[in-house]
Amino acid sequence: MEPAQTEPQWTIAKVLSFAAADFGKRGLEAPRLEAELLLGHELQMSRMQLLLDANRPLKKDELARFRALIERRRSGEPSAYILGKKEFYGREFRVDRRVLIPRPETETLVDVALARTRPRSLAGRALDVGTGSGAIAVTFARERPTWQVTALDKSEDALAVARDNALRLGAVWGFRLLQSDLFSALKPAERFELIVSNPPYISREELTTLDKGILDFEPRMALDGGEDGLDFYRALVKGAPPHLTQGGVLAVEIGADQGPAVEELFKSAGFVDVELTRDYGRRDRVVSGKKPALKT
Repeated sequence: MEPAQTEPQWTIAKVLSFAAADFGKRGLEAPRLEAELLLGHELQMSRMQLLLDANRPLKKDELARFRALIERRRSGEPSAYILGKKEFYGREFRVDRRVLIPRPETETLVDVALARTRPRSLAGRALDVGTGSGAIAVTFARERPTWQVTALDKSEDALAVARDNALRLGAVWGFRLLQSDLFSALKPAERFELIVSNPPYISREELTTLDKGILDFEPRMALDGGEDGLDFYRALVKGAPPHLTQGGVLAVEIGADQGPAVEELFKSAGFVDVELTRDYGRRDRVVSGKKPALKT
């Protein structure tokens, strides 16, 4: 009699090696990290716990669910949507397909906003145009708790996600969410010391070359910046000044190679002290400028 055949044991270490190798063949930038995040999500374990318990076999139902997660990632669905979360500025934001996934590079916009406004101890008013998940607005509100922050978005779905993040992360006092097409929901007399925006800035030509995971899963309205990618910058430099205090700051995230064009838009609209800031990867990332103060 031949010995009974047994199924091979799929331990944590084995499934991680399999998933990482598979993701690597598909060109993912950090295949091992992606595998660890997905398995940790399924097993409710940290990456350190996965390492310490590497020889633990997976149960059949755990293995089946992990395989389903792998298939979703293979299809191009971003890990942030699969996990339902993304870290930004040291905080965990909930995300889904209703909103653009916050990128690490966008933290530079928050850095610029903090650097170009009043010290932490003083109060002020800030506006985020096109808030999406609320990552920028909520982060600024938590970093400057004495400031009042208003977040605008055209999408009701995006505002629902932003509201959830604001409540969960403690951005409650002085925090306001409004459905608005750019500045349309604001009262004419409303003024802010700071206006920030990470607008859609991908040109129509570039849209066709984007990664499948972005094109197929992230909201197109959060990406499409018009024929040359500059439509929203033109609208922002025109619409922001009536809602800025004298000396108030407008700061926007930009795409690759858009720095000179957006700087020129700022200057042509009358902004002064216009600055171009690079991100941690040494790429042009933020253009900011001030509304001129009244001469006395």
